[in-house]
Amino acid sequence: MKHRPTTLHHHLTAIKNSDRIFENAFQGVARMILESSIEKIVVKGRTTYDFSIFRNSGKHVIGMYDEINSFVSFVKDAAEDGSSKEMAYVLVGEPGNGKTFLVEYLCGKYRDFLAREKNRKYTFKFSNLEQLGHYGRIQSIESQTYEDPMILAMNLFDTRDESREFLAKSVGFSDREIETFYENYRPLGACSGYILNDIRSFCDGNIDKVLEFLHVVPVPLTESLGTITGKYPAKDKITSSAVDLLGEESIQRLLHISDTNNPYRFDLRRGALARVAGGGIHFSDEIYKNKKDLVQVYLGVIQNRMIEIDGYKWPIDTLIIATSNNSEFNRFLAEKEEAPIVDRCRICYVSHNTDYKLQAELTAYAIGNETKTTLTREKLHIDPNLNYAASVSVVLSRLPRSEKLTPVETMKLAAGEVAGEKSIKTLAEVIDILAQDPEITKRFGQKGLGQRNLGRAVQLLIESSETNEGRCMFAYDMFKTVERIILDYVPDANDRAKYLEDLKIGKGLYRERIMTEMFNAYMDEPHAIRKDVMNYVNMIIGIDAENLGPDKMWKYKDPQSGELKAFKIDERYIKSVEERLGLKTEEQREAFRTSIRKIYGQKISVNPDYDFMDNLELVKAVTDVRLKSDIAGAGSLIGALANRTNEENQKLYDRMIDTMLSKLNYCRTCALKTIEYFCTQEDEQ
Repeated sequence: MKHRPTTLHHHLTAIKNSDRIFENAFQGVARMILESSIEKIVVKGRTTYDFSIFRNSGKHVIGMYDEINSFVSFVKDAAEDGSSKEMAYVLVGEPGNGKTFLVEYLCGKYRDFLAREKNRKYTFKFSNLEQLGHYGRIQSIESQTYEDPMILAMNLFDTRDESREFLAKSVGFSDREIETFYENYRPLGACSGYILNDIRSFCDGNIDKVLEFLHVVPVPLTESLGTITGKYPAKDKITSSAVDLLGEESIQRLLHISDTNNPYRFDLRRGALARVAGGGIHFSDEIYKNKKDLVQVYLGVIQNRMIEIDGYKWPIDTLIIATSNNSEFNRFLAEKEEAPIVDRCRICYVSHNTDYKLQAELTAYAIGNETKTTLTREKLHIDPNLNYAASVSVVLSRLPRSEKLTPVETMKLAAGEVAGEKSIKTLAEVIDILAQDPEITKRFGQKGLGQRNLGRAVQLLIESSETNEGRCMFAYDMFKTVERIILDYVPDANDRAKYLEDLKIGKGLYRERIMTEMFNAYMDEPHAIRKDVMNYVNMIIGIDAENLGPDKMWKYKDPQSGELKAFKIDERYIKSVEERLGLKTEEQREAFRTSIRKIYGQKISVNPDYDFMDNLELVKAVTDVRLKSDIAGAGSLIGALANRTNEENQKLYDRMIDTMLSKLNYCRTCALKTIEYFCTQEDEQ
């Protein structure tokens, strides 16, 4: 929509009629976030909030619940005139954990929010300046810091009382409305105030004539101009200077302006701050990498929200967000004389994602959603287990070791799953204990393989000759490329050793997943193992039922479908599963059954489709029983698939391959390789 310059009176009337809004940057960002739907969720045993605005577009933010909650709280406090309005928000963490993506996503959403007609930002410009005589060929001047026309209206007269009276009489604002506006009062910037004074003198104080020189225009939203949302990346120590942030004296303007006292001789738009000063977001990437004099500039800007050059001042209305990696931040903290800048920052330590289910979405980003091709432009297939193999590999590296939990238990609890008898409370205790450590990198999720490392591993997989020859990204090869990344990109020997150990655990989990996949392929049913797990659960619920006859037939109402079902309880099957779980005595069996019944009772009321597939021990036990017991003797499926000299074994092999191709999303390469891996004894735990 094309916007023509409008009068100040028209703009103020639009605010009166609620067609336009006057608010500061904090209020705008807070309103944008809080207008979206908010969901209460439980993450790692704690209740938190999930804001839909961060989740509702193509490539959105995954996880980061604590960090987003912290940021929303910060902005809300600043919007309500709290101490946060004199601070910058700094995200500190390891490289590749999503800090910059979060800020850039927020900036993109804010631009979309301001593109709506009601939320649009406006500023003003002075026209017909040639009448004043000492501006040379400069005919119009726009507010350098994109000041809101309401700020101009509040400074239109020499005294505040006269300006208040003007707002009340010209548009009819009530005393309460005027009081609300003045909560966001700030003086005009040096050049706007100077030019307005010039115009007032020229018009002998006649306000109607003064208003003829003023026009209201929308603030441009073009992203490449750096207006509304601007990014200042840390540069090297020679090329960076305060000019990049604040601006400098303009030789070009001095050729026109005869009055050397005129602050318009300074070109503020040359700096990054002025372009976001009208209710925008300033993003300082790697803020602590900047040299000291630039950090000193930030010191003044953060506290006073003011651009200062040679004693002239321009107040700004800006939300300042910055990022930093741990090593730069620690180096900065070590220089004790730099303490004041940290004192003016709200530090948020950003952890890596530790939920392997959420990591599946992040891994999908790393793999990419475009159709993959080989180097010879042939279609490249993606193994259905690739995402799982990649996700558990990186997530396990991010989980610190604990005496209370094994790495697999920690991983499952962090994803909100069942981990045997260990509860989410145990994980919460582990997180709290680690949070006491003054060294940030030892806290939960603060160290590990980041998203960039995962991206590199995927790149290595795509470029390998095996992938290109087989035209398939085979899941097990992912472990080899992640190992290569650990050896090449992790400098610390202790970290390297831990990550390689985590990789072994990841291979064990992959092995268990393949056992399940093979059982599904053998049964010619994509969800065969799920059905068998639920059969076990239903059997141990029905085994003590009063209406159980001597034929062991039990009727029950299926909570998922609501239908009445009947099936025979097989005590041998129950016993076989429990033996695989290592439950030897009757007491152990009864305790396990009670825990399963308890979980069933808790989960089924919330989620009728709950299927116990997150209980890896139970899934593994059921798989083992069906694979190694039902199929005529231990290891007979492996034997049949490995030794295809007779016709019956060959038929079984062909049928399983066919099921994998038609029902389980495998291609011929990964189907053959997966069966070959299944027939080896590798990675058995």
